[in-house]
Amino acid sequence: MYFLGFDLGSSSVKACLLHADSGEVVASAFYPEKEMAIAAPKPGYAEQQPEIWWENACLASKAVLRKAAVSPEDVWAIGISYQMHGLVVVDEDLNVLRPSIIWCDSRAVEVGNRALDAMGENLALSHLLNSPGNFTASKLGWVKENEPAVFAKVHKFMLPGDYLAARMSGDVVTTPSGLSEGIFWDFLQQAPADFLLDHFGFDRSLVPEILPTFAEQGRLSADGASALGLKPGTPITYRAGDQPNNAFSLNVLEPGEVAATAGTSGVVYGVSDQIKYDPLSRVNTFLHVNPIAQSPRYGVLLCVNGTGSLNSWLRNTLFQGNISYPGMNELAATAPVGSDGLICLPFGNGAERMLENKNPGANFQGLEFSRHGLNHYTRAAQEGIVFALYYGMEIMETLGVSLKNIRAGEANMFLSPVFRETFANVSGATVELYNTDGAQGAARGAGLGLGYYKNREDAFVGLSTLQTIEPETTLTEATKEAYGKWKDALSKS
Repeated sequence: MYFLGFDLGSSSVKACLLHADSGEVVASAFYPEKEMAIAAPKPGYAEQQPEIWWENACLASKAVLRKAAVSPEDVWAIGISYQMHGLVVVDEDLNVLRPSIIWCDSRAVEVGNRALDAMGENLALSHLLNSPGNFTASKLGWVKENEPAVFAKVHKFMLPGDYLAARMSGDVVTTPSGLSEGIFWDFLQQAPADFLLDHFGFDRSLVPEILPTFAEQGRLSADGASALGLKPGTPITYRAGDQPNNAFSLNVLEPGEVAATAGTSGVVYGVSDQIKYDPLSRVNTFLHVNPIAQSPRYGVLLCVNGTGSLNSWLRNTLFQGNISYPGMNELAATAPVGSDGLICLPFGNGAERMLENKNPGANFQGLEFSRHGLNHYTRAAQEGIVFALYYGMEIMETLGVSLKNIRAGEANMFLSPVFRETFANVSGATVELYNTDGAQGAARGAGLGLGYYKNREDAFVGLSTLQTIEPETTLTEATKEAYGKWKDALSKS
């Protein structure tokens, strides 16, 4: 018996096949082998074709079944993780009406700012816990303002994971957690925010049916099953945005537990049991995956858009693709803490919520031809990403999020010794790395949503710690001094 998890990212779609009893990953695959294209028809725009997500999900599903030699009959449930904050709009026949406006698209910032002013900060923040900002609701508002002919045909709006599930089952549903990440959710009323819908002029019929995160959310249709290589009627029993799901995959579910990831974007996500918000919406509060009625939990999230993007840019532009990522990590380790005064501000991938939706761009400062080489550039980039994350973590601490222990998957930027050691030394936190990823978390969520796993302990059988990184006393002072210089450079940018 197996559970199948999908992780729909902006670079690829990954699938993971998990043995239900052992918690062992028997096969995983991702498509495409090269990154999925992100269209930028104008500066600050970022779009993807949802059909491409579906095609790659089908390829990944068939690949894991083939690798594991598992029969479709033995896959009992499906879980889905997906890139947050995106917008997909469909007509009554579920035809996509325009490319998806994805998470790093900045076009709706002004739409969200006007909405906050019109609704009033006190009402909006006390009920939504966030400014509408550049989130899904504001993106739908942008479509209404700028593409009225498209908006007139909209039957339902969806988040990326909702679309993937709809292609599987034909059912358009969403979750409270999903609506909260789109800034559609009224935390005080525990329902879609009527005052926000009224402000934008969105008919309530545009909101999909709302189902719990851990529950049956549809079954594979004959067409969906055929495309995926699975059995018709297989239930979809879990769905969550990538950051709540990353936290779930690391068994981060209770107050004081913190998860981090550093892929295309860098995120720190802490769990709280208190309804709190940042008045400037620099960090954001969403519903976590826990069942609302049993134990409401809130995820406080900070995001830096340009983490893996910066690392990829360095490799492909500065190094012309002539070095591997492990090679870059080795090179970074040859430069000293603080990169001999070379500072990198990594904000080169759109508006940053942490900086109040400003887009300062990325830059290197303090370059001296006589002493700085490629190793300094590489280390400065990794330190700059960590320092940007810690800048946001300082804001999170004002909301009561504890940062003494941080969990992450052993993947992406956390594969770099410089990155993970800088993370521990600047924050003072213990960093634990685990053998998990988003697709594996989605598979475990499917088992919990099906009811096969009866509790948290059962769901995380097979999850183990691979590394523990403690702050190094001899390097902490130098790292904090480098962070102070970085912070000063940011204040002057």
